[in-house]
Amino acid sequence: MKASVAAVCVLASLCGVADLASRVNPFIGTSNRTNGHTHPAACVPFGFVQAGPDTGTLDWRHCSGYAYEDALVYGFSQNHLSGTGCPSLGDVLLQPFTGQPLDDDYRGAKDFASEKAEPGYYAVALTNFGVKAEMTASRRVAWYRFAYPKGAKARLLVDPQWGILKGGTTSLADHIRQYAGALSADGLSLAGGFLHKAWLEREVHFVVSFSTPVTGSRIIAKKPQEKADRYLLDFDLADGEPLLVKVAISSVDGDGAARNLAADARDWNFDAARRRAREAWNGVLSRATARGLTEEQETIYYTALYHAFVQPSDMADADGRFRDARGKVQTARTGRHYTSLSLWDTFRACHPLYTLVTAEAVPDFVETLLAQYRSLGYLPVMSYFGRDPQSMIGNHAVSVVVDAYLKGFGGFDPEEAFKAVDATLSVDQPEKRKQNWHWLDKLGYYPSDKIEAESISRTLECGFDDWCALQMAERLGKKDRAAYYRKRAEGYRLVFDKETRFFRGRDAKGRWDSPFDPCQIGHDGKRYKKLGLNNPYTEGNAWQYTWHLLQSPETLVELMGGGEATVSKLDEMFATRSEKTTAQAGSVFVDVTGLWGQYAHGNEPCHHVAWLYACAGRPDRAAERLRAISRRFYTAGPDGLCGNDDCGQMSAWYLFACYGFYPVNPCGGDFVIGAPQAREATLDMGGGRKFRIVANGLSERNLYVRSVRLNGKPYGARVLKYADIKRGGELAFEMGDSAR
Repeated sequence: MKASVAAVCVLASLCGVADLASRVNPFIGTSNRTNGHTHPAACVPFGFVQAGPDTGTLDWRHCSGYAYEDALVYGFSQNHLSGTGCPSLGDVLLQPFTGQPLDDDYRGAKDFASEKAEPGYYAVALTNFGVKAEMTASRRVAWYRFAYPKGAKARLLVDPQWGILKGGTTSLADHIRQYAGALSADGLSLAGGFLHKAWLEREVHFVVSFSTPVTGSRIIAKKPQEKADRYLLDFDLADGEPLLVKVAISSVDGDGAARNLAADARDWNFDAARRRAREAWNGVLSRATARGLTEEQETIYYTALYHAFVQPSDMADADGRFRDARGKVQTARTGRHYTSLSLWDTFRACHPLYTLVTAEAVPDFVETLLAQYRSLGYLPVMSYFGRDPQSMIGNHAVSVVVDAYLKGFGGFDPEEAFKAVDATLSVDQPEKRKQNWHWLDKLGYYPSDKIEAESISRTLECGFDDWCALQMAERLGKKDRAAYYRKRAEGYRLVFDKETRFFRGRDAKGRWDSPFDPCQIGHDGKRYKKLGLNNPYTEGNAWQYTWHLLQSPETLVELMGGGEATVSKLDEMFATRSEKTTAQAGSVFVDVTGLWGQYAHGNEPCHHVAWLYACAGRPDRAAERLRAISRRFYTAGPDGLCGNDDCGQMSAWYLFACYGFYPVNPCGGDFVIGAPQAREATLDMGGGRKFRIVANGLSERNLYVRSVRLNGKPYGARVLKYADIKRGGELAFEMGDSAR
């Protein structure tokens, strides 16, 4: 079995890796003004726990449970989503306190000056309690150190009922369906488990271990509908003695949580655990270093790299067990099983990045997806805590699996992988949303009058997945399936309106939707149905989705009428007024942010758009847009992201912008060359292979690429190949103040 990512990272650190963690600011993206929805929790790369503060719940601003501006802290929970657009997790809240809070309000007043976050560590003082809270993490265990004021009784709230939830009908009182828990006879631990049902239905088991015995305890009286106990615990500490707490969680059972605690946390040395977490982060950050940046740019860069590796999260217990997508206990074949796979977002740039700098994890990602296929009968649309909420469209696990296969990764059976791809894209599953494969088979596109909404977005995104399936079928010699997917992958041609030059909704009889407003934003159909509307786009509009032909940028240029016409249309997109026509459909459009004209950098469908200038023959325009986007939408403060980071996708875009190439087509290994934003970067791919990128002469004025050389030889191609990167070597850009 291969060494884990964390073990590799620790080894790298011991071999003299620089302290790159000091250049990370985990508060980037935490502001509620721009809704990056990141979280400053303490964690390790790909770790299951993210221990950190919760400052809100039940609303969209608190999808991660935290907003930088909030002055009150409800407590510290053990897991969080980073940058997503839907709230969840926040399991097993701890809140250190003193005295008896009024009206049972245990919120702590955050001392902003004391708040500190770095990779693997978070700390804050709660001024109304006089408590300093510190936390660090290993893969499966959260570590806490609580310092109480002299002479005060040390008290701790343990709240298994807490959660970071959706608003509306869900409340903190009714999301726990079952609960069981108890304090141990020696007072040194509290263990329990619960069934949680809100956005996700999941089972959580935990062990909370204390460095000193509990000397007094009571359970808060339950309110109507409440199931879980909330514990108020007292401890006798000497003046200056901290209370140390460790929390392990498991999706399987109480024994799993106990084993996780024993495997990850054998002692009580908080500082040593903190050092190990930092070493693990330095190991990952050393995989993709950058130089020649300003201090602010360096912070943005290394924080982006950090955010890209907070997840996916390995949810397998120490013995390899996990609870699958149907709630059954399985054992991971590789000992690892990943969740927080926000695939509608991360297939675009995060997963291509992983194939370059953490290649050892890629087979485990694929095996995770295949394990869910064995459980569900199809690959997941998304995966959080091992469950698939099917919140978005397409099935981009297909892209991740096929990309790994095309790039030559082993560790999985290609025949089984293709069966999973094929079943996912052609077999209607009883509980699966947004399939309707018969419409693609019959018409070649989703008709706007026959499905609830998102017809164009679904046609384009499913068409990309079909193209991926085609590549794998051809490589495996499956001629019949290749013919099937070849035909379906061409469906985009049927919904391209040559007159307006937009991908546009049409009904089952082939009539274009009318009236047509290319600025009208859409999402799923529930809100629109009430208004008698059927918008064909997902978290976007015609402007943003017309460029969504990821698999064939050259065909898109052809449809637009050639390079000049494509550039003209792209320029029009950036120049068009930044308005969002919503037809009063409500706040679902909060995701469409970071607007520059109708370009929306705050949401994923636009992430490849600026690179299309290079595909259309105008790399100079690409250079201008990439420079402006990098400066306009990325800064080093809490409001430094212009939209949801979405499990690292927003951050991964910035990394590729620094390198000067991007996976417009994220499946197969083609990277479109644009213009670098860093003077030098080095990708360490293991086995002694490094790929160095240099931008000679790069400056504020010199943002244009004059020439490119690969390993010393002139390189005139528009696309850089994965194989060329993987072999190692040097890509050298000569920069100037004009394209010539």
